[in-house]
Amino acid sequence: MENFSRDKNVVEILCIGTELLLGNILNSNARWLAEELAALGTPHYLQVVVGDNSLRVIEAVKEASKRSRILITTGGLGPTPDDLTTEAIAKAFNTPLQERRELLVDIESKVNLIGEHSVLSNRKQALLPLGANILPNPTGTAAGMVWSPQPDFTIMTFPGVPSELKEMWAQSALPWLKKNLEISHTFLSKTLRFTGIGEATLSEDIKDLLSYKNPTLAPYAGIGEVKIRITARARTIKEAETLIEPIENELHLRTGLKLYASNEENLASVLLGILRHRNQTLSVAESCTGGALGAELTKVSGASDVFIGGVVAYSNSIKENLLGVSQKLLQKHGAVSKEVAEAMALGVRKEFETDWSIAITGLAGPGGGSETKPVGLVHIAIAGPNFCNSRAEIFPPSKGRIYVQTLSVIRGLDRLRLLLLAKS
Repeated sequence: MENFSRDKNVVEILCIGTELLLGNILNSNARWLAEELAALGTPHYLQVVVGDNSLRVIEAVKEASKRSRILITTGGLGPTPDDLTTEAIAKAFNTPLQERRELLVDIESKVNLIGEHSVLSNRKQALLPLGANILPNPTGTAAGMVWSPQPDFTIMTFPGVPSELKEMWAQSALPWLKKNLEISHTFLSKTLRFTGIGEATLSEDIKDLLSYKNPTLAPYAGIGEVKIRITARARTIKEAETLIEPIENELHLRTGLKLYASNEENLASVLLGILRHRNQTLSVAESCTGGALGAELTKVSGASDVFIGGVVAYSNSIKENLLGVSQKLLQKHGAVSKEVAEAMALGVRKEFETDWSIAITGLAGPGGGSETKPVGLVHIAIAGPNFCNSRAEIFPPSKGRIYVQTLSVIRGLDRLRLLLLAKS
């Protein structure tokens, strides 16, 4: 393995958990920590994942001590037998564990607060290597530590629960890092989100910008959207923002309304924001998406002042009885048709008394298609004041049912977004 120089700012991440190796859960902690370290301007060259095995954890910790100044670990701080991070780290440096009375009191108070009784296994969470400092956990029982077992090497441990990690990072770890690292510069990233354009087309349109060294631009493709991450290196956050701004403005100029949001915003939050600004409301009627459109809208905090509700009209009887779609229309055109999509949109808008509505009906697959109505065919209708229109989309069925459903939701949200912006 490559031996990195003993740069006093080098940080390494070690994630511990067999569930990570098996792919049972996504290693979101490593990604989040990497972004935090980048924002600090801290060199970070390596991430390692090991399972819940004491010998492997010991080996990984020893190797990290040879090449990095700070090792950040996540996972393995719980009360169960496979939670062995603290014990393994202590063994790596032949250091005894010591029960910390203040941790034991904190653990017992938290366990009792949720109506459970402390058991012997919880006591292991009060053990830290001799000489280690406590990294408090405000919300959970798994406290971490800050420990320097040898000169120029510090270990910081965190639980694997993302919410606990982030809270501990903000309250304790970040202040410690800022105090103990000599940081001469910082990195700032901003992610711009595009829809209605493919990664290859967008990359071609901005290929001159992709060659920049500072800021750098990196494209990432997802279902129905492309992200461009702009990263600037500067002495201060303000200087980094100044470097990013003209690039962001140029991307706006070149892509127009295809650039729909930045950072953590998504199509649902943007659309709800537009409707809120117009003091208008929204309802939805869904068939092939099975509630995914409504779910996407309700992921946004505060959506209830705009999104009134929806109907999952999977069967024709529901389309008839709840949305007022006529049996004659269904028999003549079929459930997957322009006419039925528009009738669904008009019906749900009337039933919920909203300003706008979106309706989706289609064939998500993998079966059920025909020559005239292939799998992947979706009709998306928008209804509003003196307006109702449907558009047919054909999504590639080879990518699977979830892909068709997800892309249908994205197209529905984006169609209404563009329509509202055109009317503003």
